[in-house]
Amino acid sequence: MSNKTEKDIDEVTGTDTTGHSWDGIKELNNPLPRWWLWTFYITIVWAIAYTVAYPAWPLVSKATSGLLGYSTRAEVAQDIARFEQANAEISAQLASADLGTLAENEELSRFATSAGGAVFRNNCSQCHGSGAAGAVGYPNLLDDDWLWGGDFENIEYTVRHGIRNEEDWDARYSEMTAYDEIFSNEEIDQVVQYVRQISNQQHDATLAAGGEGLFLDNCAACHGDNGMGNRDLGAPNLTDAIWLYGGSVDTLEETIRYSRFGVMPPWGERLTEAEIKAVTAYVHQLGGGE
Repeated sequence: MSNKTEKDIDEVTGTDTTGHSWDGIKELNNPLPRWWLWTFYITIVWAIAYTVAYPAWPLVSKATSGLLGYSTRAEVAQDIARFEQANAEISAQLASADLGTLAENEELSRFATSAGGAVFRNNCSQCHGSGAAGAVGYPNLLDDDWLWGGDFENIEYTVRHGIRNEEDWDARYSEMTAYDEIFSNEEIDQVVQYVRQISNQQHDATLAAGGEGLFLDNCAACHGDNGMGNRDLGAPNLTDAIWLYGGSVDTLEETIRYSRFGVMPPWGERLTEAEIKAVTAYVHQLGGGE
């Protein structure tokens, strides 16, 4: 019976082993290099000192502040305050400027576009995309197809008050009727085909003929007899190739059957007057502004 305290010496190197063996391979019990060991000790001391000096340990509602009281948030706040102070004069000019004549002041126009781009990326790009090209259900701001108008006045109003929200009593508001319980399935098919006809898409002429009367009796009040829409009501033009949700048969059927009700929040209380005018100027110059 062997003594368990007896060292297992490797025959080749003469070094004792840890006693572990994998497929006949033994692990030598060599000490760690001194430089590595001291480096490890230093990192432990550094980590402890760092957590004492700087914010580190998360608590219920905040983190430990650290003995130095350092805060990246405070640094950012200082930078923001510094830039706001530097731009205070030109921001005041923009807040009181007439956007219709903004182009006459080259410096102010450049500032508005640059500042508006920052406001857009921080607040609007989540829905309209970083390039403002929109997505399904979110308008493309690069083209010249506007539900409510694309001049400075209308863009500013939309930014300030939003669309179909419950926060601002002056929000733009329109609501399409859901025809699921008004039209029969056949009538919905007919209206779908008629809309595809007036938008120059492939359609069933027989069904479209039956849908014309239904459209004139139920849809023309908002979209117009010719289907070209009405900006005063926020009713889209159905004769072009620009669709907010899509112009396929299935998508049109869903729209007619259940309607659509997109919402945009108001920014009048969230942005400063200068920021509202800046983002208005930025959106207007993207390519579709009127």
